[in-house]
Amino acid sequence: MSRTTTYLELSQDGGGAHKFYEVTVEGTVVSVRYGRIGADGQLQTSSFPTAQKAQAAAAKKIGEKVRKGYAPAVQGQRAARAVTRRQVASAPSTARSTAPVLWRFRTGSSAFGIHIDEDRCWVGNQAGDVYTLSHGGEVLARYSLPDGVKCLVADDFWIYAGCDDGKVYDLSSKLPFAAYDIAADVDIFWLDIREGVLTVSDADGGLTVIDHEDEYQWARRSAGNQAWMVRADERAVYHGHSRGVTAYAPDGGGELWHTATAGGVLFGWQEDHAVYAGTARHVVQRLSKASGAVEATYRCDAAVYSCATSADGRHVFAGDSSSSVYCFAADGTRLWKLGTGGGSALSMQFRDEKLYMVTTDGSLVCVDASETAVAAAQQGTVPVARDVKSAAALPTYTPAASAAAVAVVSQAPSGGVVVECVQAGGRMRVHVVSEGYDRSWNVQFPRGIREPGARYVVDALHAAESGFYRVRGEIRRLV
Repeated sequence: MSRTTTYLELSQDGGGAHKFYEVTVEGTVVSVRYGRIGADGQLQTSSFPTAQKAQAAAAKKIGEKVRKGYAPAVQGQRAARAVTRRQVASAPSTARSTAPVLWRFRTGSSAFGIHIDEDRCWVGNQAGDVYTLSHGGEVLARYSLPDGVKCLVADDFWIYAGCDDGKVYDLSSKLPFAAYDIAADVDIFWLDIREGVLTVSDADGGLTVIDHEDEYQWARRSAGNQAWMVRADERAVYHGHSRGVTAYAPDGGGELWHTATAGGVLFGWQEDHAVYAGTARHVVQRLSKASGAVEATYRCDAAVYSCATSADGRHVFAGDSSSSVYCFAADGTRLWKLGTGGGSALSMQFRDEKLYMVTTDGSLVCVDASETAVAAAQQGTVPVARDVKSAAALPTYTPAASAAAVAVVSQAPSGGVVVECVQAGGRMRVHVVSEGYDRSWNVQFPRGIREPGARYVVDALHAAESGFYRVRGEIRRLV
């Protein structure tokens, strides 16, 4: 059987595109591999009724790429290019008093990612380290990812880390997996995940949507660039960039509304009925999700790097570029301003009277934001912040890159669910074998460990709204 391969690259100076596209035709099968130059990339395979139709499909794909600027190249001659690293300035605070910091954990590198759930605090840094801590400041575990963590997001039970290697890792079990591999020309700034659907905002002001099978759905390019904000719910995807906030329909990406904010959007937060845009022009603006109308403005004294709200919406918090943190009433009245005591807050989250911040010096900081503690701080009385240390024997978890890294069992444990990798329409899918499930549904499953015919046992499956299953707990290979 004849086999032909065409390898193309597109590499632009000045930090532009640096990606490859490879098409292989073998009989009636066409395989397309694409990604960042120097990386393995993603692989898609399609089957055709005849060899002639396979050749025609391959020629069409190659022609489309050549028209976009791709050219024949020799694989390996161009080296991988470093991805964008965020360079963030931070000035000393102008606040008269310092926030009542209860504890501080220094991660050892600049940090952007934070998530606080009912059990743990998560923080991820530029060195690729993700730590989990108790709410009281005890370090529980560490994940070591291949490259810098840009952000941490939660989707119900699941926790994801978006990284500088262009991958999004699922950290929901002890062994992390690469859950999504974002397109080679997308330089991630922020991401959100809802019901397994990934939305990514990027350096060029673009928005890309990827489904639970790690397959492209749609993309939009905003009127601005530097898109630091993306938030999603069942009604829309809210995209913040240098020209404001644009809302798109989740199915297909039709524009619902656009609002020009007071300045370029540097951070975004959402509640049930509103999105909050922190801007370079010193304000946070609350926008109606229904119409995009500006409902309230919260004025700070410097560019706003991050923002958050209390669960009831009564209070809005903001962190600025001058190492200060603010609290506002819902109507925009400033209630207080305090120094962070250690850099500007790049991300923040409020929970149970505590404000958790990750700052430019790479620290996760827990602030007592109760009225009593803040009042005392304004009078100059603050607790002595506890400096949290990592335990020497801290368990460290690294991603499973292949099936060989997965634990093997000879039989499914009680309560376990068996799934199987199958070929469907030229692509590798995962379906449920165990009784009591819809066997026509796909299972969201790490691509790196899929092998034809392989069976795995998982702790549990969760049915997503759009008709597929998501894995909960550990994954073990069944032999």
